[in-house]
Amino acid sequence: MKIIMNFELTKGYSIWKKAFEDNEPMRQKHNVKTLAYGHEEGNESNVYSVTEINSMEDMHNLLKEPAMIALRDNAGVNFETQKMTKLVE
Repeated sequence: MKIIMNFELTKGYSIWKKAFEDNEPMRQKHNVKTLAYGHEEGNESNVYSVTEINSMEDMHNLLKEPAMIALRDNAGVNFETQKMTKLVE
């Protein structure tokens, strides 16, 4: 299944992007494959990512990991703005 995530940043896109790219091993551990990511044109604080996962459980397990929570917090993810949309084909 494919998931689109959208959220706002508080520390800037370059900080988030480095943390996101450095975090690839953790995503692989939880079977989360990144298909695309980036920011809205003209607004680097509004980020989207598209991932492919086997189950929502894999995604929830990844997002619950203390290391992942700390990484996202340090990268400036505003958790209150986070939206997850499961795509249906």
